[in-house]
Amino acid sequence: MLPLGDPVGTGLVASLARPGGNVTGLTLMATGIAAKRLELLKEAVPSLSRVLVLSYLVDPIAAPQLKELESAAGSLGIKPLVHDIQTPSDLPAAFDAGVKDGAQGLLTTAESIFVTERKQMIELGAQHRLPGMYPYRLMVDVGGLMAYDSYTRLELIVNVKTAKALGISIPTSLLAQADDVIE
Repeated sequence: MLPLGDPVGTGLVASLARPGGNVTGLTLMATGIAAKRLELLKEAVPSLSRVLVLSYLVDPIAAPQLKELESAAGSLGIKPLVHDIQTPSDLPAAFDAGVKDGAQGLLTTAESIFVTERKQMIELGAQHRLPGMYPYRLMVDVGGLMAYDSYTRLELIVNVKTAKALGISIPTSLLAQADDVIE
């Protein structure tokens, strides 16, 4: 159940107390993390008002994350520009459409397609000069700006080299919160 995220929210089980059937295992109940990622991106880029949000809606973990992001976006003064990715070949068009609609940043939900396509995604983000917040450290390790990763514990990772390449000065207050800073 680990990659499932929220088994109740995705409809796999009726409740955690009485899941029913033969469902066992661990899950990462990550409610609030999608909103926190958006918050941290806004802290890194205070002028942010439009964010390209890439999601893979075929995966049941996507919808609860989008709902959370859309709820948080209003209070942060951000308009999410959501693009559903069906296949890796959809990524270039999603970036082009997002930039055309005025995207100033990038955020992905936590589906596996974005992990497997991380290099293409990071390259497209750099090409379009979009500072990105990602759900996994792997994405920062290949050049993404930041990740708020939640596999074993919540970690904030910031890639200062990428920030410099994008012309972004990460606030000292945000760097102080980081568990790891990649120079």
